Amino acid sequence: MNPKRVNNIATGVIFALVGIVVAILLFLIGYILFNGVPNISWKFLTTSAQAFSSGGGIRDQLFNSLYLLVLTLILSFPIALGAGIYLAEYAPDNWVTNLIRTTIEVLSSLPSVVVGLFGYLFLVIQLQLSFSILSGAIALTFFNLPLLTRSIEESLNSVSSLQKEAGKSLGLSDWKTITKILLPVALPGILTGVILSAGRVFGEAAALIYTAGQSAPAVNYGNWNFLDPTSFLNPMRPAETLAVHIWKVNTESVTPDAHLVSSASSAVLIIVILIFNLGARYLGNHLYKKMTATK
Repeated sequence: MNPKRVNNIATGVIFALVGIVVAILLFLIGYILFNGVPNISWKFLTTSAQAFSSGGGIRDQLFNSLYLLVLTLILSFPIALGAGIYLAEYAPDNWVTNLIRTTIEVLSSLPSVVVGLFGYLFLVIQLQLSFSILSGAIALTFFNLPLLTRSIEESLNSVSSLQKEAGKSLGLSDWKTITKILLPVALPGILTGVILSAGRVFGEAAALIYTAGQSAPAVNYGNWNFLDPTSFLNPMRPAETLAVHIWKVNTESVTPDAHLVSSASSAVLIIVILIFNLGARYLGNHLYKKMTATK
């Protein structure tokens, strides 16, 4: 057979497979948005579920998801940054480094329900943190570390070696070279990884069912004392996130309009995750062009 014809056939098959994947993705997203967006209203987004006899309103669940995301990034990013810098710049090529990388890969492949059960047994029961935002954030830190670490390591490795050599030729120490040259250049990729991991954390449910809990008690959004049990900033209170809320509404069906509530909540979740992902792509490209003077 003509090699050119074989190449065209193979290329056509590849494009067809890619088209199938894209079509499935668009169908799933389109179906969720088509069924959920008409049920979204300002009142639905800004009112608690307790305010509706029919069960609508996701204000508390939406805030809990964002608050849990912020705490998770505060806990996981410094650890991932240190691990990524070590693996990219300091780690020798030996069995210890290979063991670390293997451990990261194993940790990234753990099912989220296993991370949740570990969080329940160790954090909730053993450490007696109870069902709380803090327990959920710590559990999600284990869930989030592999993705963040790999993202930071790959971003640092993608920086041209000429940048590092230029820093050393100026008499800069290794640490100064990393902090003043490599990290600024790698910042777009690091930021992209952070936002992508944020989208993954925002949509997590299984790990939070066993750690953050399945209840959303009423809180006072005017109380800024994070030590007060009624404060919306209290990290020790149980918190039902948006993803857990969708699961709970679909499984328990305690309200007559459970389908409408879950459809609208799912649409909000998809929209927020899409914003995270598209925002990561735009912000990463913008920072890369700004820092490299690329048009």
